[in-house]
Amino acid sequence: MKGIKVLLVDDEENFVRTLAERMSMRDAGATVALNGEEALQMVSAGEVPDVMVLDLRMPGIDGMEVLRRVKKAYPQVQVIVLTGHGTEKDEEEARRLGAFEYHKKPVDIDILVRDIRRAFREKIEDAMVAATFAQAGEFDNAREILDEDKK
Repeated sequence: MKGIKVLLVDDEENFVRTLAERMSMRDAGATVALNGEEALQMVSAGEVPDVMVLDLRMPGIDGMEVLRRVKKAYPQVQVIVLTGHGTEKDEEEARRLGAFEYHKKPVDIDILVRDIRRAFREKIEDAMVAATFAQAGEFDNAREILDEDKK
């Protein structure tokens, strides 16, 4: 998993730091943001992750709003929701907004790492298909593929 930029966003500091350590032991380094505001600041400052693992219930800007803003500004970022308090309605809304995957805490670390890899692979495949269309001069098709998550 080296080379995949992962951002973990959760206000439960002990949990998110432990998760980052466990991922590091699997050669999956991750950056941590302790709230929605910090995550959005990091992304807007150029630290755009390939995959964001996002809690929903946080003080201030909640995870659903972070998801909405990130997918609008950076549709190529894959977002995996990881929440301890989500409902079926939350899952439906997260998926509608473009979440790649939705998990409830606690999640098996191997399942989370597998989904991070899948999300990254899908991101790369979409970029490669778009590049192929762009090389063929089909810029509208390329743009449509890259903007697909905005819909």
